[in-house]
Amino acid sequence: MIPQLNKYELKFPDANDANADGILAWGGDLTPSRLILAYQNGIFPWYSSGDPIIWWSPDPRLIMELDDFKISKSLKKSLKKFEYKFDTNFKEVMHKCSTTPRNDQTGTWISEDIIEAYTTLHDMGIAHSIESYKEGELVGGLYGVVVGRVFCGESMFSNVSDASKSAYAVLVRHLIKWGYDFIDCQVPTDHLKSLGAKEVSRQYFLNRLHKTRFHTINHKWDIEDSLLQ
Repeated sequence: MIPQLNKYELKFPDANDANADGILAWGGDLTPSRLILAYQNGIFPWYSSGDPIIWWSPDPRLIMELDDFKISKSLKKSLKKFEYKFDTNFKEVMHKCSTTPRNDQTGTWISEDIIEAYTTLHDMGIAHSIESYKEGELVGGLYGVVVGRVFCGESMFSNVSDASKSAYAVLVRHLIKWGYDFIDCQVPTDHLKSLGAKEVSRQYFLNRLHKTRFHTINHKWDIEDSLLQ
């Protein structure tokens, strides 16, 4: 039996109690306090529009060690094709992630409720976006949530070849410079594995997260030109 969260009680089951599919609980809400508590404990929401909120803690977990990110020769060339910005178009990045067609899925889990909830986290300085522009047009990017020294990637989109991968590469370079530990990629995908992400056990992930989740890094989310070379 998957437990239902009490909307009036800010509490989650232990992340290790998730079932074989990685589902931990359902219900509750998307208030900032609940979302922050979820991410601090390795839990995230993922559900279809119209369904109850489903909370996940998968095993295995996919993470990107920052030094393991693979930049191919073609990606190095693509990096020079775009301009990059942090946090100038957060909500639009979410909308693009929601509406951009994907070969491996139909529909989207990024509902208006999700967009509003994460935009609130963005306004609080907890969620961030990195964006790729070409001739002034937003053509790719991604967004995620910061927990201590971990960047929890949520979704990405690309309307031009390599636009999202280039944004990801720029993000990785900045996270290394700023002293972050790793990127939480959540659910294993072949695309992220091809970039260097690896599967780890849930317990290993939680141990790493718990060591860094309250270690705040003070820095500005600004593009450093020296990291774009």
